[in-house]
Amino acid sequence: MPAHPSSTLRTARTPGSSTPKPGSQSALRERNQQRIVEALLASAPLTQAEISRQTGLSRATVSNIVGAMNERRLVITEPTTSSGRRALSVRLNESGAVAAGIDIGRRHVRVVLASLGHRILQEESILLPLGHSAADGMDAAASLLDRLLRRQGVDRSAVLGAGVGIPGPIDRRTGTVVQGAILPEWVGINMREDLADRLGVPVYVDNDANLGALAEVTWGPHGGSENLIFVKVASGIGAGLIINGSLYYGNVGITGEIGHATIFDQGLICRCGNRGCLETIASTSIMIELLSRGSSGTISTSDILSRAAGKDPATLRVIDDAGAAVGRAAANLANTLNPELIIIGGSLTALGDIFLDPIRRGLLRHAVPLVGETSTVMMSSLGDRAEALGAAALVLQAQGAAAP
Repeated sequence: MPAHPSSTLRTARTPGSSTPKPGSQSALRERNQQRIVEALLASAPLTQAEISRQTGLSRATVSNIVGAMNERRLVITEPTTSSGRRALSVRLNESGAVAAGIDIGRRHVRVVLASLGHRILQEESILLPLGHSAADGMDAAASLLDRLLRRQGVDRSAVLGAGVGIPGPIDRRTGTVVQGAILPEWVGINMREDLADRLGVPVYVDNDANLGALAEVTWGPHGGSENLIFVKVASGIGAGLIINGSLYYGNVGITGEIGHATIFDQGLICRCGNRGCLETIASTSIMIELLSRGSSGTISTSDILSRAAGKDPATLRVIDDAGAAVGRAAANLANTLNPELIIIGGSLTALGDIFLDPIRRGLLRHAVPLVGETSTVMMSSLGDRAEALGAAALVLQAQGAAAP
């Protein structure tokens, strides 16, 4: 189902990308191409002379870049006349150039293809085995991308780049997965390089919660939000932060790790080595573990949803406890950032108010009163597509194709 853009971030930073180093000739060419794309998005079609005037680039530079873009099917050129002279009309090729968004999770990989005009062209998700290796996950992503490209009728040369998200912290200086990821098999893997080798296109890597936040202000209804927290609750728990209209990355990119905020000092030992972290109370993994006790078989996240809909008392209690803990952790963030919106994403969004009500109670109990009262808490409208959509948005930003 197509998603529609609403607005965009003020800046177009692309952490963890495999793009050329600043100051290099290829980096300069990329920036110039971004300026041309921005001009065409704002008022296409344009002649090359008009592009030159609007961007400040020389006519020779515009001609060279447009020629290269035409070869890659990024633009469509047609002869025209301007002021009585022969000219070349240029417009973006909506069906040619595509951005790929890839979301790799604990048990799935989802890939979307998006046009420069922020239209979702193709989308598919497949299951992965629990504990899959990094190589298997990346191979599955590459295979799924190839299938969607064939379905769309475009070749790999039309792919502007691939944005990729995983559930875990990533050192944005190197694109390496660091300790604390839900996918321990991926720790130490340089996704930027390894996946770029498999795909043959520029790769942009980020944490899945960051991508969820980016998706909300790019594809969702919250484009005008300057300060927003996106909390993803799944096998792990993390937060993506929009501060003053921009994604916030901190020093090396390790931000929003609220899954490892201490909620109960005498709680369970967490995979991070600490005790009583939010993930030991509110992740879907702990919910499944609690509700599977005394059961003949292991339940799934979909079982949690169906049991909650059926008003099962044990399920409702587990959800209520988890929601209150998420609300408490969100309150600590809200007291620091004073957001307009706190958006809950992940695999439990279908619970609606059953999950939101205890989150709101936890927020109001632990936040500064005015902060709690003025922070709106809601479910993501993008569901489990948010992270892949955010990954595609990373690529579009790098091309200067910010959502209108």
